[in-house]
Formats: sequence, structure tokens, C-alpha cells
Amino acid sequence: MSATLLPPLPHPEPVAAPAARLTLKTDGTSRGLLDGAWWPRSRDLLSELPALTDVLDPLWGRITRIAVNPKYWPVIPRKVPVNGHIVKVGWFTPEIDPHKLLLLSYGTGRWDLLIIPPETGPESAARLMAAASDYDGPPLTASALIAADETRHGAAATDDKPLDPDEAWEYEGGASAVSAAVPQQPDPPRPVSETSRTSRLIVGM
Repeated sequence: MSATLLPPLPHPEPVAAPAARLTLKTDGTSRGLLDGAWWPRSRDLLSELPALTDVLDPLWGRITRIAVNPKYWPVIPRKVPVNGHIVKVGWFTPEIDPHKLLLLSYGTGRWDLLIIPPETGPESAARLMAAASDYDGPPLTASALIAADETRHGAAATDDKPLDPDEAWEYEGGASAVSAAVPQQPDPPRPVSETSRTSRLIVGM
């Protein structure tokens, strides 16, 4: 009886998780109540938070704690493994706005991000990201910002028209990791409106 030896199967290449969809204020002391906006792809914190902290750790220092309001999260893990370290996750109500994420970096500071609901359409998400990261934006809470957008545009955030395939690919993370960033060298003074448009970092869009 003879045996047939087959070559070993190639190991599948690991599939990288999509980049976090995120926009941040980047220059000077934060104004208002938010430091930017995060648009997760699901309500699964265990899978969403590692991609978010991968982006934020180099910018803000290692994120050590995250807190949310449990209203829109079916499961809140106590700990999330991220890039070789553990991030502790907690929840508070009513201290934290249901549409806000609170992040703490040990010895560095605290940041507050608007959470754009995963089911939000791309057009509404783009408006909310711009509003939350506007350096001179109004001091609105996260929930008030979402409510104001829905009121102003007369429809729920999920009612946006569908994008064509190329636009959808970019919004789902197909674009380069950083689509826009603040220039390294200081520029001449510009009007406030122009500064507001460029003083934000956009990731994963």
C-alpha cells in the first residue's frame, strides 16, 4: 500500500481590519464639547475599538480607558486587547451622552468623540464629522449635534441616497488611511472659515 504525499497548503494571508473612520481636531486647544467624530461599522465594541485605538495611540499617547453610555451598545466588554496592551472599557449613565465616546490616555489627557451611528448614511456622516471637528463649531453635545443635523435636513440620518460603487468603496475604508492632514509648516494667517476646513485630520474615509 502506497501513500500519496501532497504539498502543504499555503497559509492564508491575514486580512487587515478596515481602518477606523475618524475625524479629529488637530491644532490648538479644543473648543466646544467634542474633539472629533468616530463612525464605527457596527455595534460590536470588541471588534471596533482596536482599529480606533490603533489610530489614536500614536497621536494622543496610549489609550488606557474608554467609557460609553450603554444605551446603544448591546455588549460592553470590560477589557479589549489592543496592539499588545489592554484597554479597559466602562460605561456610565447618565454622565455620558449616549452618542459620545470618552477616551483617556494615561498621563496625557481626555478626549470626547461624537459616535455617529453605524447605520448612518455617508452624506449625513460626512456632515456630522465636519461639524464635530470644526475648530470654531458651536458648543453642542453629541446628541444635540445629531438632532440638529436631522432637523436641518428633514430626514433621519439613514435616509441618504445610495452612493455609486466608487464612492461607496471610499466610504467603507478603501481610500488611503489618511485623506487629509494639517501641513507640517505653519502657513500664513487665513480666514477663520478656511482654517476650520483644514484644521482636522480625517482617517479611514
